[in-house]
Amino acid sequence: MKVRRRRAMRLIVSRVAEIARPAVAGLAIYEPGRPIEEVAREVGLDPAGIVKLASNENALGPSPMAVRAMKAAAPEMHRYPDGGAYHLRNALAAGLGVSPAHVLPGNGSNELIELLAEVFLEPGSNIVMADRAFVVYRLVAAARGAGVVDVPMRNHTHDLEAMLAAITPETRLVFIANPNNPTGTMVDGAAIDRFMAAVPDSAVVCFDEAYIELLPRELQPDVIRYVREGRSVVCLRTFSKTYGLAGLRIGYAVAPPECIELMNRVRQPFNVNSMALAAALAALADRDHVARTRAMVRDGLRQLESWLETRGVPYIPSVANFVMVKTGEGRKMFTQLMGEGVIVRPMDGYGYPDYVRVTVGTAPENDRFLSALDKLLAGQGGHSR
Repeated sequence: MKVRRRRAMRLIVSRVAEIARPAVAGLAIYEPGRPIEEVAREVGLDPAGIVKLASNENALGPSPMAVRAMKAAAPEMHRYPDGGAYHLRNALAAGLGVSPAHVLPGNGSNELIELLAEVFLEPGSNIVMADRAFVVYRLVAAARGAGVVDVPMRNHTHDLEAMLAAITPETRLVFIANPNNPTGTMVDGAAIDRFMAAVPDSAVVCFDEAYIELLPRELQPDVIRYVREGRSVVCLRTFSKTYGLAGLRIGYAVAPPECIELMNRVRQPFNVNSMALAAALAALADRDHVARTRAMVRDGLRQLESWLETRGVPYIPSVANFVMVKTGEGRKMFTQLMGEGVIVRPMDGYGYPDYVRVTVGTAPENDRFLSALDKLLAGQGGHSR
């Protein structure tokens, strides 16, 4: 009897794989940064002694104003959240100079990318993206049977002229990550203006600005003005990076009201939880935390890049809170750094097999990484060119 049940169960599992949509069965699995506790168990180290610099998190932690708001909201967690995110939408709209109808909060900007794919993509359509940009764009397109037009980067940066030339009548979404993950590079406002002057309105241009608020305001291109003008533009932002709320998963889209309405039609009810709504609303007002975060990133980039230049270690200059470092055999270096108690991100999945990506941490955390890297590179007999 027991043998028969086990055989039947194996048949059921096998059938599940067979009847799954081929587009889904063939997808690559996104590789997230590894948790400190998991790495500690694997390498036999005390979790308190491990430095995680893998997921582009804010090393200063969450906005203190957000923490206070979460504590105040905690007694109300038996209530469903505000499904329309009224207060947050209004606050965001006021700060951005748009109407609340232009704004849609989401469960991280990842959910908003999913919603855009659900609205616009189907078999026969395609997206245009840089070949070494955020891998999730490719995943959401492939999951819906849509094509992906990869445009090679130029100097590790989006080549907007080439992306413009790649747009076809079948193109529904053009993704521009600015600054780009994983390279940390960006295109400036002048290049964006030239692109927008020529792009057809038959394609929706999605500017993914997850890292934009880490930059001083004068260096932030104003792409939301294209939304105000009624262009086919979506701007995605997040509270994960600058505001330190990655664990709450909250971001938002700014887009023409008709686009927001379509996204609302396919989103799940109560997609943003009450704690996230309260924290994000409070974090918007925490200018001190934003200023301290920008200063930490600025100083951390100088610390890392100065050391790398002095030691002759190649890297890609970054404007975000991470740096791509050419170490040779990035996957091997990733494993070796874990053994030293430092977690970074291997970049082979992005087409950079010789690189690791390191998040800017506090000065002591950066020192830990640099010390470990120096030790390991010396053991290899020199630095990789």
